[in-house]
Amino acid sequence: MEEHVRDILRHIGENPDREGLLRTPERVRESYEFLTSGYRENVQEVVNGAIFDEPADEMIAVCSIEVYSLCEHHLLPFVGKAHVAYLPNGRIIGLSKIPRVIDVFARRLQVQERLTQQVAEALMEVLEPQGVGVVIEADHLCMRMRGVEKQSSYAVTSCMLGRFRADGRTRSEFLNLVQQARR
Repeated sequence: MEEHVRDILRHIGENPDREGLLRTPERVRESYEFLTSGYRENVQEVVNGAIFDEPADEMIAVCSIEVYSLCEHHLLPFVGKAHVAYLPNGRIIGLSKIPRVIDVFARRLQVQERLTQQVAEALMEVLEPQGVGVVIEADHLCMRMRGVEKQSSYAVTSCMLGRFRADGRTRSEFLNLVQQARR
């Protein structure tokens, strides 16, 4: 990868041997290894048994979880917040595991729509809850820095599964929590 980065630097008109760029190929490799580490992780390992029997049956939500990912179309970042809720069915997950599940999928080349769905489906699979709701809102640098260059736009995606899809009151309760988190 480092030699390819050197080729890119040459292609854009830079000298990869100048002092400020000497370690850039190494830094880019390390950066991409971290930013795509989700390909080398799986949800079961990340959850690591942190699912507990608990008679809770009311909505559990974790809001404003920072999300950093790379757009698969331009390899530019998109950055935002995820809001996740589920209705337990006799089992709960350690709260810190929800952001970790998000990172498994966010640290891959992504589109926001797929990321949202993957998080919801993964939580449905490991928790077997009555339902899951995921909302992600993100700023895409591929829209801000190039292309349409719209500085105030952001994308919002949602995936509602189980009771979040079937029951309008459950969905509304979750979306109201997301609104409160935005304030």
